[in-house]
Amino acid sequence: MKVLVTGGKGVVGSSLVKQLEGRGHEVWVCDLKHSHESRYYRCDVGKYRQLLEIFRKQHFDYVYHLAAEYGRWNGEAFYEDLWISNAVGTKNMLRLQQKYGFRMIFTSSSEVYGNYDGRMFENIMDVREIKQLNDYAISKWVNELQILNSQAMFGSETVRLRLFNTYGPGEFYTPYRSAISIFAYHAIKNLPYTVYLNHQRSSVYIDDCCAALANVMDNFKAGEIYNIAGTELHTMKDISDLILDYLKKNDRQIIYEQEEKFTTAIKLPDTTKAVCDLGFNPIISLQEGIPRTIEWMRKYYDINYGS
Repeated sequence: MKVLVTGGKGVVGSSLVKQLEGRGHEVWVCDLKHSHESRYYRCDVGKYRQLLEIFRKQHFDYVYHLAAEYGRWNGEAFYEDLWISNAVGTKNMLRLQQKYGFRMIFTSSSEVYGNYDGRMFENIMDVREIKQLNDYAISKWVNELQILNSQAMFGSETVRLRLFNTYGPGEFYTPYRSAISIFAYHAIKNLPYTVYLNHQRSSVYIDDCCAALANVMDNFKAGEIYNIAGTELHTMKDISDLILDYLKKNDRQIIYEQEEKFTTAIKLPDTTKAVCDLGFNPIISLQEGIPRTIEWMRKYYDINYGS
Protein backbone atom coordinates (compact mmCIF):
# COMPACT_ATOMS: atom_id res chain seq x y z
CA MET A 1 0.00 0.00 0.00
CA LYS A 2 0.99 3.63 -0.45
CA VAL A 3 0.67 5.34 2.93
CA LEU A 4 1.05 8.87 4.27
CA VAL A 5 1.88 9.42 7.95
CA THR A 6 1.20 12.95 9.16
CA GLY A 7 3.36 13.78 12.14
CA GLY A 8 5.70 11.04 10.97
CA LYS A 9 8.69 12.59 12.74
CA GLY A 10 6.99 12.46 16.15
CA VAL A 11 7.44 9.85 18.86
CA VAL A 12 4.69 7.51 17.70
CA GLY A 13 4.93 8.53 14.05
CA SER A 14 8.63 7.72 13.60
CA SER A 15 8.18 4.29 15.17
CA LEU A 16 5.08 3.63 13.07
CA VAL A 17 6.92 4.55 9.86
CA LYS A 18 9.54 1.90 10.63
CA GLN A 19 6.82 -0.69 11.30
CA LEU A 20 5.06 0.07 8.01
CA GLU A 21 8.24 0.12 5.94
CA GLY A 22 9.25 -3.19 7.50
CA ARG A 23 6.03 -4.66 6.15
CA GLY A 24 6.79 -3.55 2.62
CA HIS A 25 4.51 -0.51 2.34
CA GLU A 26 5.54 2.63 0.45
CA VAL A 27 5.53 5.18 3.26
CA TRP A 28 5.52 8.95 2.87
CA VAL A 29 5.84 11.38 5.75
CA CYS A 30 4.80 14.94 6.40
CA ASP A 31 5.80 16.98 9.42
CA LEU A 32 6.85 20.49 10.43
CA LYS A 33 10.58 19.90 10.18
CA HIS A 34 12.80 20.27 7.13
CA SER A 35 14.21 16.94 5.99
CA HIS A 36 16.30 15.58 3.12
CA GLU A 37 14.38 12.32 2.64
CA SER A 38 12.87 11.66 -0.79
CA ARG A 39 9.47 10.59 0.55
CA TYR A 40 9.04 13.55 2.82
CA TYR A 41 7.01 16.75 2.69
CA ARG A 42 7.37 19.64 5.06
CA CYS A 43 3.80 20.56 5.93
CA ASP A 44 1.71 22.20 8.63
CA VAL A 45 -1.57 20.29 8.77
CA GLY A 46 -3.26 23.46 9.97
CA LYS A 47 -2.60 24.98 6.52
CA TYR A 48 -4.98 23.52 3.94
CA ARG A 49 -2.96 24.69 0.94
CA GLN A 50 0.18 22.89 2.14
CA LEU A 51 -1.74 19.65 2.56
CA LEU A 52 -3.51 20.05 -0.77
CA GLU A 53 -0.18 20.28 -2.59
CA ILE A 54 0.79 16.85 -1.25
CA PHE A 55 -2.43 15.20 -2.45
CA ARG A 56 -2.20 16.86 -5.85
CA LYS A 57 1.19 15.18 -6.32
CA GLN A 58 0.58 11.80 -4.68
CA HIS A 59 -2.24 9.28 -4.37
CA PHE A 60 -2.46 7.42 -1.06
CA ASP A 61 -4.44 4.32 -0.17
CA TYR A 62 -4.25 5.09 3.55
CA VAL A 63 -3.42 8.11 5.68
CA TYR A 64 -2.37 7.79 9.31
CA HIS A 65 -3.28 11.16 10.79
CA LEU A 66 -1.04 11.55 13.84
CA ALA A 67 0.00 15.20 13.50
CA ALA A 68 -1.18 17.08 16.59
CA GLU A 69 -0.11 19.09 19.58
CA TYR A 70 0.16 16.76 22.58
CA GLY A 71 -0.53 16.95 26.29
CA ARG A 72 -2.85 18.80 28.59
CA TRP A 73 -0.37 21.41 29.89
CA ASN A 74 1.23 21.96 26.50
CA GLY A 75 -2.32 22.51 25.28
CA GLU A 76 -2.82 25.22 27.89
CA ALA A 77 0.50 26.97 27.34
CA PHE A 78 0.26 26.85 23.54
CA TYR A 79 -3.48 26.70 23.03
CA GLU A 80 -3.40 28.53 19.66
CA ASP A 81 -1.16 25.82 18.20
CA LEU A 82 -3.27 23.12 19.84
CA TRP A 83 -6.55 24.22 18.28
CA ILE A 84 -5.11 25.02 14.87
CA SER A 85 -3.15 21.78 14.57
CA ASN A 86 -5.66 19.48 16.23
CA ALA A 87 -9.09 20.78 15.27
CA VAL A 88 -8.43 22.75 12.07
CA GLY A 89 -5.76 20.26 10.97
CA THR A 90 -8.18 17.35 11.26
CA LYS A 91 -10.90 19.30 9.44
CA ASN A 92 -8.43 19.91 6.63
CA MET A 93 -7.68 16.19 6.45
CA LEU A 94 -11.39 15.37 6.32
CA ARG A 95 -11.97 17.80 3.47
CA LEU A 96 -9.14 16.15 1.54
CA GLN A 97 -10.50 12.70 2.39
CA GLN A 98 -13.86 13.73 0.92
CA LYS A 99 -12.06 14.95 -2.21
CA TYR A 100 -9.57 12.13 -2.75
CA GLY A 101 -11.24 9.12 -1.09
CA PHE A 102 -8.37 7.68 0.95
CA ARG A 103 -8.98 5.63 4.08
CA MET A 104 -7.85 7.34 7.28
CA ILE A 105 -6.59 6.07 10.62
CA PHE A 106 -6.82 8.74 13.30
CA THR A 107 -5.04 8.72 16.66
CA SER A 108 -7.19 10.05 19.45
CA SER A 109 -6.41 9.88 23.17
CA SER A 110 -7.52 8.15 26.35
CA GLU A 111 -8.07 11.65 27.73
CA VAL A 112 -11.42 11.76 25.90
CA TYR A 113 -12.82 9.49 28.66
CA GLY A 114 -12.55 12.32 31.18
CA ASN A 115 -13.14 11.16 34.73
CA TYR A 116 -15.30 8.20 33.79
CA ASP A 117 -14.95 5.89 36.77
CA GLY A 118 -15.55 2.48 35.20
CA ARG A 119 -13.99 0.21 32.62
CA MET A 120 -13.46 2.29 29.50
CA PHE A 121 -15.26 0.58 26.64
CA GLU A 122 -15.09 2.34 23.28
CA ASN A 123 -18.85 2.92 23.03
CA ILE A 124 -19.31 4.51 26.45
CA MET A 125 -19.83 7.97 24.89
CA ASP A 126 -22.90 6.61 23.09
CA VAL A 127 -24.68 5.89 26.38
CA ARG A 128 -23.23 8.41 28.82
CA GLU A 129 -22.28 12.06 28.58
CA ILE A 130 -18.57 12.52 29.29
CA LYS A 131 -16.98 15.79 30.33
CA GLN A 132 -13.41 16.17 29.06
CA LEU A 133 -11.11 17.84 31.58
CA ASN A 134 -8.68 19.96 29.57
CA ASP A 135 -8.20 21.58 26.16
CA TYR A 136 -6.12 18.70 24.81
CA ALA A 137 -8.83 16.19 25.67
CA ILE A 138 -11.56 18.47 24.31
CA SER A 139 -9.69 18.93 21.03
CA LYS A 140 -9.33 15.17 20.58
CA TRP A 141 -13.04 14.65 21.21
CA VAL A 142 -13.87 17.49 18.80
CA ASN A 143 -11.82 15.64 16.20
CA GLU A 144 -13.71 12.42 16.81
CA LEU A 145 -17.01 14.29 16.39
CA GLN A 146 -15.75 15.84 13.16
CA ILE A 147 -14.89 12.37 11.90
CA LEU A 148 -18.34 11.05 12.82
CA ASN A 149 -19.98 13.94 10.95
CA SER A 150 -17.85 13.30 7.87
CA GLN A 151 -18.77 9.62 7.95
CA ALA A 152 -22.47 10.49 8.16
CA MET A 153 -22.44 13.22 5.51
CA PHE A 154 -19.93 11.89 2.99
CA GLY A 155 -19.41 8.20 3.76
CA SER A 156 -15.76 8.83 4.69
CA GLU A 157 -13.92 5.73 5.89
CA THR A 158 -11.98 6.29 9.10
CA VAL A 159 -10.84 4.21 12.09
CA ARG A 160 -10.25 5.95 15.42
CA LEU A 161 -7.60 4.77 17.88
CA ARG A 162 -7.52 5.94 21.48
CA LEU A 163 -3.94 5.66 22.72
CA PHE A 164 -3.27 5.14 26.43
CA ASN A 165 0.01 6.49 27.78
CA THR A 166 2.42 5.36 25.10
CA TYR A 167 6.06 5.49 26.22
CA GLY A 168 9.51 4.31 25.22
CA PRO A 169 12.70 5.15 23.32
CA GLY A 170 12.36 8.12 21.03
CA GLU A 171 10.37 10.25 23.45
CA PHE A 172 12.58 13.27 23.86
CA TYR A 173 12.27 15.05 27.17
CA THR A 174 10.34 18.28 27.60
CA PRO A 175 8.39 19.41 30.69
CA TYR A 176 5.20 18.64 28.73
CA ARG A 177 6.00 15.02 27.93
CA SER A 178 4.66 11.84 29.53
CA ALA A 179 5.20 11.09 33.20
CA ILE A 180 7.58 8.24 32.37
CA SER A 181 9.75 10.54 30.26
CA ILE A 182 9.74 13.26 32.91
CA PHE A 183 10.43 10.86 35.79
CA ALA A 184 13.26 9.09 33.95
CA TYR A 185 14.99 12.26 32.80
CA HIS A 186 14.81 13.88 36.22
CA ALA A 187 15.90 10.74 38.04
CA ILE A 188 18.91 10.26 35.78
CA LYS A 189 19.88 13.91 36.28
CA ASN A 190 19.26 13.80 40.05
CA LEU A 191 16.54 16.44 39.76
CA PRO A 192 13.33 16.58 41.83
CA TYR A 193 9.95 15.71 40.32
CA THR A 194 6.37 15.35 41.51
CA VAL A 195 4.47 12.07 41.76
CA TYR A 196 0.67 12.13 42.06
CA LEU A 197 -0.40 9.24 44.24
CA ASN A 198 -4.09 8.89 43.37
CA HIS A 199 -3.66 8.39 39.62
CA GLN A 200 -3.63 5.01 37.90
CA ARG A 201 -2.66 4.32 34.32
CA SER A 202 -2.16 1.51 31.81
CA SER A 203 0.99 2.34 29.86
CA VAL A 204 1.85 0.72 26.53
CA TYR A 205 5.37 0.38 25.11
CA ILE A 206 5.96 2.20 21.83
CA ASP A 207 6.70 -0.91 19.74
CA ASP A 208 3.57 -2.71 20.96
CA CYS A 209 1.47 0.38 20.26
CA CYS A 210 2.77 0.84 16.73
CA ALA A 211 2.39 -2.84 15.85
CA ALA A 212 -1.31 -2.47 16.60
CA LEU A 213 -1.51 0.74 14.55
CA ALA A 214 0.16 -0.96 11.59
CA ASN A 215 -2.28 -3.88 11.84
CA VAL A 216 -5.28 -1.62 11.21
CA MET A 217 -4.72 -1.76 7.45
CA ASP A 218 -4.88 -5.57 7.51
CA ASN A 219 -8.39 -5.57 8.98
CA PHE A 220 -9.74 -2.11 8.26
CA LYS A 221 -13.29 -1.62 9.52
CA ALA A 222 -14.55 1.85 8.73
CA GLY A 223 -16.21 3.55 11.68
CA GLU A 224 -14.58 1.40 14.35
CA ILE A 225 -12.84 2.68 17.49
CA TYR A 226 -10.12 0.86 19.41
CA ASN A 227 -8.43 1.34 22.76
CA ILE A 228 -4.67 0.76 22.56
CA ALA A 229 -3.37 0.27 26.09
CA GLY A 230 -1.08 -1.83 28.23
CA THR A 231 -2.30 -4.75 30.31
CA GLU A 232 -0.78 -3.64 33.65
CA LEU A 233 -2.75 -1.17 35.74
CA HIS A 234 -0.25 0.82 37.78
CA THR A 235 0.01 3.90 39.96
CA MET A 236 2.39 6.72 39.15
CA LYS A 237 4.36 5.80 42.26
CA ASP A 238 4.81 2.30 40.82
CA ILE A 239 6.44 3.89 37.76
CA SER A 240 8.64 6.17 39.85
CA ASP A 241 9.72 3.26 42.06
CA LEU A 242 10.65 1.14 39.03
CA ILE A 243 12.79 3.95 37.66
CA LEU A 244 14.50 4.64 40.97
CA ASP A 245 15.08 0.94 41.65
CA TYR A 246 16.67 0.45 38.24
CA LEU A 247 18.94 3.46 38.81
CA LYS A 248 19.64 2.33 42.40
CA LYS A 249 18.48 5.68 43.76
CA ASN A 250 16.23 6.66 46.66
CA ASP A 251 13.21 8.93 46.63
CA ARG A 252 14.73 11.69 48.73
CA GLN A 253 14.01 14.34 46.08
CA ILE A 254 10.55 13.12 45.09
CA ILE A 255 7.59 15.35 45.91
CA TYR A 256 4.45 13.33 46.63
CA GLU A 257 1.04 14.90 46.12
CA GLN A 258 -2.41 13.34 46.14
CA GLU A 259 -3.69 14.36 42.70
CA GLU A 260 -3.13 16.46 39.63
CA LYS A 261 -6.13 18.58 38.74
CA PHE A 262 -7.79 18.61 35.34
CA THR A 263 -6.63 15.18 34.29
CA THR A 264 -8.20 11.73 34.41
CA ALA A 265 -7.67 10.06 37.79
CA ILE A 266 -7.95 6.37 36.86
CA LYS A 267 -7.75 4.94 33.35
CA LEU A 268 -9.10 1.41 33.21
CA PRO A 269 -9.21 0.47 29.52
CA ASP A 270 -10.87 -2.46 27.82
CA THR A 271 -8.84 -3.68 24.81
CA THR A 272 -10.99 -6.66 23.81
CA LYS A 273 -11.84 -5.19 20.41
CA ALA A 274 -8.22 -4.39 19.59
CA VAL A 275 -7.15 -7.90 20.58
CA CYS A 276 -9.88 -9.43 18.40
CA ASP A 277 -9.67 -7.20 15.31
CA LEU A 278 -6.06 -5.98 15.32
CA GLY A 279 -4.24 -8.90 16.92
CA PHE A 280 -3.15 -6.52 19.65
CA ASN A 281 -0.72 -8.35 21.89
CA PRO A 282 1.46 -6.12 24.08
CA ILE A 283 4.51 -8.13 25.10
CA ILE A 284 6.86 -5.56 26.64
CA SER A 285 6.23 -5.28 30.38
CA LEU A 286 6.99 -2.21 32.42
CA GLN A 287 9.86 -4.12 34.03
CA GLU A 288 11.41 -4.46 30.58
CA GLY A 289 10.21 -1.28 28.89
CA ILE A 290 11.29 1.20 31.54
CA PRO A 291 14.96 0.07 31.56
CA ARG A 292 14.97 0.24 27.74
CA THR A 293 13.62 3.77 27.95
CA ILE A 294 16.15 4.83 30.57
CA GLU A 295 19.08 3.41 28.62
CA TRP A 296 17.94 5.10 25.40
CA MET A 297 17.54 8.43 27.20
CA ARG A 298 20.87 8.14 28.99
CA LYS A 299 22.64 7.43 25.70
CA TYR A 300 20.79 10.10 23.72
CA TYR A 301 21.53 12.85 26.26
CA ASP A 302 24.98 11.47 27.08
CA ILE A 303 24.09 11.33 30.76
CA ASN A 304 26.19 9.31 33.18
CA TYR A 305 24.35 7.89 36.17
CA GLY A 306 26.46 9.92 38.57
CA SER A 307 26.11 13.24 36.76
